[in-house]
Amino acid sequence: MRKFMITILALAPMALWAQDNTWERPEEEQQEEVAAQKVNPDAKYLRGAVPEVDGKVVFSKHIDAPGKSAADIFAIVKGYMEKMLKEKNQLEVSKIIEADAASNTITAFYEEWLVFKKSAIVLDRTRFSYALKAECKDGSADITLSHIRYLYEEERNPQRLTAEEWITDKEAVNKKNTRLYPRSGKFRRKTIDRKDFLFNKFESLLK
Repeated sequence: MRKFMITILALAPMALWAQDNTWERPEEEQQEEVAAQKVNPDAKYLRGAVPEVDGKVVFSKHIDAPGKSAADIFAIVKGYMEKMLKEKNQLEVSKIIEADAASNTITAFYEEWLVFKKSAIVLDRTRFSYALKAECKDGSADITLSHIRYLYEEERNPQRLTAEEWITDKEAVNKKNTRLYPRSGKFRRKTIDRKDFLFNKFESLLK
C-alpha cells in the first residue's frame, strides 16, 4: 500500500505538467484558443463599415414596424428626435429642421460632443455635426445619417474635417484591412458607435 501511494505521488506532478502541454490538448481546443487570440477588436470598423453614396458618406437603415401606421411611426420618431435636443452632449445649434406630418418626414441637424478620452487631466473630444432624416411609411421607416462634419481642437489648432476626407475606408483603414489608422481611426470608430446607438434606438422604439 505504501509503495502504491508513493507511486501515485510521484506521478501527480507529471500529470499536472502534461495538462500544461499545448501539444497534448485536443486539437479542437487548440484551434479555439488560436481563434480567440486572433479576434480583432476593430473588426466591425474595417472596410465597408462607412458606406458612400455618390462620393458622400451616408449611413442608412430600413426599420420594419409591423402594425404601425405612418402617422404612428412619425410621432414616435419625432418624439425621440426632439428628446435628443435636450441631451447633455448636444450643443446649442442642434434643431429640428423639418417636421412634415403630411409627408411623414422629419429632418434634424445635430451638433454634439464626441469624447475620445476623458480623465482628470485629459479631455480629448471633437464637435460632431450631422443631419438625421426619417421617412415614415405604413409599417416601416427609413433613417439616414449624413452631412457629417467635425471641429477638432478648436481651442488650440482648429481643424474642420468632413467625413469624406477623414473617416472613409481610404482615409482611416490600412491597406491590409487589419487595423484603423490611429488619428482618423478614432473618429471613424466613435462615429460608427454613435450611428449604431441611434439606429438601434429607433429600431427598439418601433418594435
